Amino acid sequence: NAQEESGFRYLEETGEERYSSFLGVPIQRLGQMLGVLVVQSTEAEAFASDVVNTLAVVATVIAEMRETGIITGEGQALSRMHTQPVTYDAVIAHEGLAEGRVLRHEPRVVITNPVAENPGVELQRLDDAIRTLRGTVDDLLDGPTAASIHEQREILETYRMFANSAGWVRRMEGNIRTGLSAEAAVEMEQTEARSRMEKSSDPYLRDRLHDLDDLFNRLLRIITGKSQPADKDIPDNPILVARNIGPAELLEYGRGLKGIILEEGSIGSHATIIARSMAIPLLIHVDDITTEALDGDPICLDAERGSVHLRPDDLITAAIRNRIEMAADLEAVYTQIRDKPAITRDGIRIGLSINAGLLDDLPNLERSGGEGVGLFRTELRFLAANSIPSRSELSEQYSRVLDSAKGRRVVFRTLDIGSDKVLPYLKRDEEPNPALGWRALRISLDKPGLLRMQIQSLIRGANGRPFAIMFPLVADLMEFVKARDLAIATIQRERKSGHEISEAVEIGAMLETPSLAFAPDRFFTLTDFVSIGGNDLKQFFFAADRQNERIRYRYHSLYTSYLAFIKTIADRCHTHGTCVSYCGEDAGVPAVAVSLAAMGVHNFSLRSSSIGRVKYALLHVSLAEIASLVSNATRAGQTTVDRQIRAFLKQSEADV
Repeated sequence: NAQEESGFRYLEETGEERYSSFLGVPIQRLGQMLGVLVVQSTEAEAFASDVVNTLAVVATVIAEMRETGIITGEGQALSRMHTQPVTYDAVIAHEGLAEGRVLRHEPRVVITNPVAENPGVELQRLDDAIRTLRGTVDDLLDGPTAASIHEQREILETYRMFANSAGWVRRMEGNIRTGLSAEAAVEMEQTEARSRMEKSSDPYLRDRLHDLDDLFNRLLRIITGKSQPADKDIPDNPILVARNIGPAELLEYGRGLKGIILEEGSIGSHATIIARSMAIPLLIHVDDITTEALDGDPICLDAERGSVHLRPDDLITAAIRNRIEMAADLEAVYTQIRDKPAITRDGIRIGLSINAGLLDDLPNLERSGGEGVGLFRTELRFLAANSIPSRSELSEQYSRVLDSAKGRRVVFRTLDIGSDKVLPYLKRDEEPNPALGWRALRISLDKPGLLRMQIQSLIRGANGRPFAIMFPLVADLMEFVKARDLAIATIQRERKSGHEISEAVEIGAMLETPSLAFAPDRFFTLTDFVSIGGNDLKQFFFAADRQNERIRYRYHSLYTSYLAFIKTIADRCHTHGTCVSYCGEDAGVPAVAVSLAAMGVHNFSLRSSSIGRVKYALLHVSLAEIASLVSNATRAGQTTVDRQIRAFLKQSEADV
């Protein structure tokens, strides 16, 4: 009896009829709320469960009718999906522009027959599909990979538990008996399961939502006869659209992708690292695009301004094409200076090396004019595998890296895993703050056999050629001493075993924690080189998670406090004659690069695609003038020199 409720109020001016009972059923589809189906009655009553269930079925049918465009037309509350231009805001993970066609990582199944007249036929279709699904999961469990990897088997066992759940099947059969088709019944259960799990306070259950979605999608593809992702045709100029993607899956697509768009993702994920290494524009946090986009839809990706244009009109397409052509013209300018050394107007030479992690990255060394590989990410080989790589596999890869470098210096960073870079075959405990937890060198020191195997693989792959070893996330002197001692002992044992080893092997550290900047002098005399890891150092310096989009953009490398800190590090290195470089995404931004160089960092390791524009800027500026700008801003109490540096670059014709 609604009118007797304390919160009820009748507003005559609304023209609403008087009622006593009210029922609201959500119209939703796969987590997207589309509206509410409302029923009112003049008599006071409690709606029976069969009425509620019937209206839930009607709400499902309305959602599917909206999906297929049956509910359309002028003045309708629900507009047809998959036909109109849509623009999305996005977070830039790797810059670039692209025009192409949608390639969905998981093909969307559009249900065209939400209702069915013969429940018996639909029940049989569902039963046949579930049998096929269970057989597929059993085949995966019996395969060699699952048999050998405990964690992989646990995931598949969870799949099998879902697939064999009697309650799961019973609810879908009940949906069919109310008049839904088999596929609509599956999607109704998927929507309701999503709704239940998203409300859960248990993080483990929320994390299982992706697994459950995958199972539902497999079942829907079986029922509708849709092809699996690996079997479908890839369109021309494909732009991948996905909720999220792992590194191995991304590597399978290769460099043929023109762009990547993710609903989830993070700036520091290993999928992002791989996309950057392959120079593929990447946008993340593009809400609901997997609900709207279909395979083959025209799409434009703007990873310079942070937007996606799905089914764009001719004006937007023409504007994007024009900007792509302008970017190509700039690349031609960079090609002209490729073989020139980066010497500033006041005569300071800056070394520019590339970051790499895949063998496919190495041809970019010569094409970009890089002087060497300042960072080779050895963990990508581990992340892309289903089991720990063997010593022979690693030594072969490292040998090929040195072959491709053709005598140029290569710095191999030892395994940098943990935080968001998780090996599926390495058991680890849940941590409240993984970025500050068991990761990088901490894992290697706790598992010295793993670090020893990597160094042995490097020695054998080098076969007498020089190379450099770099330890990630060193927090204090003693961590570096332990790792260095292990490396030296391994080198000595390998030499006694008859392996040829160069006398020019370097051992250095990444400075990613503020604590290491204040380490005793002994650290700077022991280490052969220091590479400032800007990505992590900046987030620890500002206490700002670089994967948290609410705060990440508040702090940047052109803050005067951060530049002063970098100068402190550079001065300590220069005092002890220690080579210092800067490695990080910011090194690819001309305004940041010239400012860091003015603080005394004269070597950079950056993406190969950024070397041209950074070199162009360095050739047109005087570092003394940049240093003076920073000094004046600091004395004036200014927080940042962003505006001043960019204006200076523009005035110096170095802003391209």
